[in-house]
Amino acid sequence: MNAKTLSPDLLKTKEHFHLLDGLRGVAAVAIVIFHFMEVVFVPAKNFIGHGFLAVDFFFCLSGFVIGYAYDDRIGKMGILPFLKTRLIRLHPLVIMGSVLGLLAFLFDPFNLHAELYSAGRMTLLFLSSVFLIPYPVVSERYFNLFSLNAPAWSLFWEYVANFIYALALYKATRNVLLILTILAAAAICYIGYTSGNLLGGWSGETFWHGAVRISYSFLAGLLIFRSKWIIKSNLGFVGLSVLLILAFMMPDSKWNWITEPFVVLIYFPLLICLGAGAKLQEGLKKLCIFSGNISYPLYMTHYMVLWIFAGYYFAHKPDTTQLFFIITIGTALLVGFAYIVMKVYDIPVRRYLMSKLKKA
Repeated sequence: MNAKTLSPDLLKTKEHFHLLDGLRGVAAVAIVIFHFMEVVFVPAKNFIGHGFLAVDFFFCLSGFVIGYAYDDRIGKMGILPFLKTRLIRLHPLVIMGSVLGLLAFLFDPFNLHAELYSAGRMTLLFLSSVFLIPYPVVSERYFNLFSLNAPAWSLFWEYVANFIYALALYKATRNVLLILTILAAAAICYIGYTSGNLLGGWSGETFWHGAVRISYSFLAGLLIFRSKWIIKSNLGFVGLSVLLILAFMMPDSKWNWITEPFVVLIYFPLLICLGAGAKLQEGLKKLCIFSGNISYPLYMTHYMVLWIFAGYYFAHKPDTTQLFFIITIGTALLVGFAYIVMKVYDIPVRRYLMSKLKKA
């Protein structure tokens, strides 16, 4: 079936798990705070030093949601229309993050890196970011896969996972998924043991760590959905948010190679099972919807400020009180900015592109 014969019903968005959406927003805010804090403190002194594990939570949630949203209709849609819908959902903010990253790179008042780069090289950096082609060449940016918008590394792997899902995983039996998940779990343990942690995936040196991280978590989320591992509970949004935040605030130690895989392999999938089965209080529904809506725009637009903040911090060395206000107010402003980007740019662009796809 091609796009010209698609029923509009096949392109409709299904009802959301609003509580899980809310948890995605909590994880997005946590990773913003983590990025602020890692500029200031070494992991041992960072109270949210494991905030980077929010990416693994995103991956696991993505596997669950993709299975829920598309398992029963991708066969009727076809691979190409599925990939188009995912491109429409994800890529407008990839482009926006690239533009914001370019502006921050060119006009950072504390680190004018752009003076060292020719127009041709800047063009390559920008195009690699827009088209998600890993290009880890900027030493001033610690050889991030995407120097203009560092978090885009996880979107690269999200696209890979979506493509493999459309190609093969949606047809895979539960037993095949289970075997693949176990193999990926073994790879997670290996990475944790050999590297001492699961922090990799964002740089050229640790490129394949990203493949391992999404392989397990995406497969685990898909397996949870296919197996209907839904756990009924009264924890609610607040209780599950606390449990999620505790994982990010886990102390840094010499046992990271054990504790981090435990969180990724067992704890996060358990939270997905609990979140899918928990009852959401009506009074918190709007908060969860807002939290879920804002999570992706926040994740993809916040890092331009982090590079500028890092330059400011090393140039001026603000004290603890100043840092508290900068990080608190900065995080709130970034949430507000992400909301504006979502309303003014992301939603209108996606609506326009989806209307084009439906009318094809």
